Amino acid sequence: MKASLPLASVSLLASLALAACSKATPEPGQSSSSGAETTAAASSAPAPGGSAALASVLHPALLDPANATDTAPDVYKAKFTTSKGAFVVEVHRDWAPHGADRFYDLVKLGYFDDTRFFRAVDGFMVQFGINGDPAVNAKWQSANVTDDPVKGSNKRGFMSFAQTNMPNSRSTQVFINYADNARLDGMRFAPFAEVVQGMDIVDSLYKGYGEGAPGGMGPDQGRVQAQGNAYLDKSFPKLDAIKHAEIVN
Repeated sequence: MKASLPLASVSLLASLALAACSKATPEPGQSSSSGAETTAAASSAPAPGGSAALASVLHPALLDPANATDTAPDVYKAKFTTSKGAFVVEVHRDWAPHGADRFYDLVKLGYFDDTRFFRAVDGFMVQFGINGDPAVNAKWQSANVTDDPVKGSNKRGFMSFAQTNMPNSRSTQVFINYADNARLDGMRFAPFAEVVQGMDIVDSLYKGYGEGAPGGMGPDQGRVQAQGNAYLDKSFPKLDAIKHAEIVN
């Protein structure tokens, strides 16, 4: 079975289909802004078929991407409390400054709270970063950041932003590498962080749905963007969730 890369757009999916013919694995993608794009702490993951209060209600600042303007510290950590336990990533701004700043703002604004790990491919990567609230997604689909030069490698445990096949298309989706995916290094995927605690938790995230539509049986990114958690909790109830993400010392 071929794993596909974290991609972000319908046009990218087409290029991935071609890439799959010549590569063992496609890259991480997100849906494009023209269609589908490639989080206060909860005490438990939302029940299948339901969800916590909408992100736009809990975190109204998320409705304006212009609030994402802070410059991140040179090095900082973010803790993710999930339905399987907690993991911590350490971000190095000098690895990818634009990516590090965007990630810092997303965590501080509560963007990742009550979201799902919607794409998890064994031996490849796990992808997340589509909000559970369609109103929030509509505001962030085209809120992109400038590409960073790739200074590191997409090794196991390292985190990069997903993107389309267009330049400067990184927005909110990120992925954590399950394996050493050095082939992504030449495709503009710039690592900006590394899991420093809880990689066993990341490894344990549910992978049963595999790749998303149209090539697989997993979630369709376009529908996730348009319908949020209502779609995922009804159609893919086994997906693991991020309860809360926060900046930690």
